Formats: sequence, structure tokens, C-alpha cells
Amino acid sequence: MNEQGVQPVPAKMGQMAALLPGERTKPYSVVSLFSGCGGMDLGFLGGFPFHGRYFDRLPFEIVWANDISRAACDTYEANLKHEIHRGDIEAVMDTLPKQADAVIGGFPCQDVSVNGKGEAEKGKRSILYKVMIRVIRKVQPRVFIAENVKGLLSHKAFYEQMRADFSALPGYQIAERVYVASGHGVPQNRQRLFLIGVQGRKAFEHPEPQLPALTAGEVLADLENEPENPAISHMWSKAAASPDQGSRRLRRDDPATTIRAEHHGNIQWHYSLPRRISLREAARLQSFPDGFHFKGGMRETERQIGNAVPPVLAWHIAKAAREHLDSRIF
Repeated sequence: MNEQGVQPVPAKMGQMAALLPGERTKPYSVVSLFSGCGGMDLGFLGGFPFHGRYFDRLPFEIVWANDISRAACDTYEANLKHEIHRGDIEAVMDTLPKQADAVIGGFPCQDVSVNGKGEAEKGKRSILYKVMIRVIRKVQPRVFIAENVKGLLSHKAFYEQMRADFSALPGYQIAERVYVASGHGVPQNRQRLFLIGVQGRKAFEHPEPQLPALTAGEVLADLENEPENPAISHMWSKAAASPDQGSRRLRRDDPATTIRAEHHGNIQWHYSLPRRISLREAARLQSFPDGFHFKGGMRETERQIGNAVPPVLAWHIAKAAREHLDSRIF
């Protein structure tokens, strides 16, 4: 399962020793909110392989992270080798650093997801963006990156209020874009909205899409004949076919459809086999390296994978954030 011709994932991805010679030696400090299992954080750190390519270590260091899910926190610490503050963010606010160079986070999206309840501003989770704003006010980062589902745009009044709240932060320029993950090295047509704020006169420059896109067949072919193996999360749901989303089948020559967090076993069917895709296959479609291992049972792992920001997409955004920070035009 190891990618051929690439360097192994560093044992401790949080260490700056993995930087290439001549790179910045002092890392940019990062506060990570709603960190989940660490998809966005891994992208910011870099230093991992995926599908025959090695994504270089970037000059970022996670100095503070938080999530409420016990299983996600277990996965985060096991893979990123960094302590994460567990529990409700309100209970750990006083442990935040006084300052950080970047604040990143994908606040919970279930209330605005097309598969959710559509509660928007009435939902308890989507309004957590206000917590992110409080953190930004407290630590005054030079860059912040907020991620959420594209469905947020369908709740026009709520989105406009949220954007206005972010725009009210003094000294930041706001750049927004819906990223299609398949345009940034991820074999999945996942669409996610990013709100990116930067201090100073220089606007944030979004990374441009790269083609051709990776397909499901390209990244999953070597697993087609592999038996189930819980040690590497190569195990799959036995749920029978069901209507609508429970009947979706991948196409070998196209990127995957969106890997969801809550599908109750009704994850996509394999493009050629009479079974649903495995957890490891879902993780690959999210661009997690095979050396990234998940803690928890099948349902917990499904949630962690589906909730994550694809690490390769995060890496491209982090690289653009690094270029902005390096420019020193503030």
C-alpha cells in the first residue's frame, strides 16, 4: 500500500526538522479550531506522500488545537504527534496563546449542509463561526482560513450576516472562493467554501486549479483485490442498496463524488466490485496518506474521514498562505 518512489511520512510531522535546507527556520504559528482528525492541519504541516508525490514540509507549526470528538482527538494525536485540547471550545478558551500567525478551522457544517437539517442561524453548530471570530480577535493572526460547505451559500441571509461579521474584523481583507477539490490534486469532486482573511495591503492569491484531475480508478486500483484488513481500515459497510445517496456508484475514470461524514453505512459503491468502498479507500479519496491511521470504530472513522478537509487541498491553500506571510507586505 505504500506509495512508490516517495519519501516516508516523518515520524513527527510537527517538527521543523523536516524542512528542506534553506527554508525558513522559524515556523509560523498556527491555532487550529474544530480540528477533527487533522486533515487541514496535516496540509499546513506538509511532509507527507500521496499517490506518488511528496508534499513538502511547510514552515508552519500547530501551537494550539481543539476538537470535541474523543475519537477524532485520539486520531489527531496519534498521527500529528501533537497534543490537542479536548472538549467544548468554550471550556478551553483561556488556554489560547496571546498571539499566532494563523488561525484555521472548518466550523461544523451540519446545519447548512444539503444533507443536514437546514437550520442555518437557528442551528447550534453553524453559529460556532462566532467563536472563530472571537479567537481571531484574541490572537490577531496575520492570516485566517475558515472552511465550510458550499451549501452555506444557499442560506443567503445567514451567509451574508456571517460574511459581514468576518469583514467587520478590523484590518483584514476577505477573499472567498468555492474550491473544487479535484482541481487541486484530490480525487474527489468535493466543493467547499473558504473565507480567507489577510492583514495588510496585499490581497490573498488563491491557488489556481490544476488539471487533469485524479480519478477514483487511479488511486484505488491496487486495493481492488485486497481482502478486508481492519489494521489499515480496509473494511467496508455491508449495508444493502438503498434509494438516492445509498445507491451511488463511483466511476472508474472520474473523481469520486463527495465523501460524506454521516451516511449511516450508505457510502458509495465501488466502481467495479459488488461492495461499498472501504474506509481506507474513502481516506485515499480524501487524499490522506496510507500512513495516516484512524482511531475508533467504523462509524467514528466514517465521520472523521468525511468531516475532514482533504490534506492535499489544505496543502495548496497553506502554500499560498505561506507565500502571503513571506511577502511581509502588511
